[in-house]
Amino acid sequence: MNTKREIVRTQDVKKTYVMGDETVHALSGISLTIDAGEYISIMGPSGSGKSTFFNMVGGLDKPTSGEVYIDEVDIAQLDTYELAWLRCRKIGYIFQTFNLIPVMTALENVTLPMVFAGTDPDEAREKGANLLSLVSLGERLNHKPAQMSGGQQQRVAIARSLANDPAIILADEPTGNLDLKTGRDVIELLTKLKEERGVTIITATHDMKMLDVSDRVVWITDGKISKIQHRDEIDIQVGTINGMEEA
Repeated sequence: MNTKREIVRTQDVKKTYVMGDETVHALSGISLTIDAGEYISIMGPSGSGKSTFFNMVGGLDKPTSGEVYIDEVDIAQLDTYELAWLRCRKIGYIFQTFNLIPVMTALENVTLPMVFAGTDPDEAREKGANLLSLVSLGERLNHKPAQMSGGQQQRVAIARSLANDPAIILADEPTGNLDLKTGRDVIELLTKLKEERGVTIITATHDMKMLDVSDRVVWITDGKISKIQHRDEIDIQVGTINGMEEA
């Protein structure tokens, strides 16, 4: 029995920027369907359009034309309040630069999305503490970002992304500022969230280590999907991918 459920769908998404006299076609018609519980890696060289597409799926930007559906809702048609509601409750975000608030503790950073969602303060603190324990930071509740390593800050960011029980986590280069071991730890944690909580993980990444845990890899070149590969179609060897040396 096929129990797959579509959670993200894009149809002919295009994005154009006008820069002076020049028109830049960042996306040139991307159509993609993502099922609930998938781990998707979006890959491509700098300037390929992968980050632009990532922002479209996350409701951080709107397409020039085309549609983006989250749970069958065309987010391009939502007003500012409706879009903010959807982002707050359906999507969790993890950024390469962590985006933690420096003057707030780890617990305060994690509970902030719950405050915006109207969660009772006591409930938010209890849930925030549980989420930090989930990412092995139960002893760091009252530490501020400057008192934590990059890997610990990224774990706080992951805990924060789970604050409102999102169906989707969007991770933009989540291992980009981390050393090799810490990067692997973050990837393992994202994989655990997918397997144990059924969260859909969508990453925009250059990190070849992501490929080994991805269900599918979407390659974007010049604003278009150049190919989509399932994990078993990708030949990953130490230091190589499909026979080519890893950068």
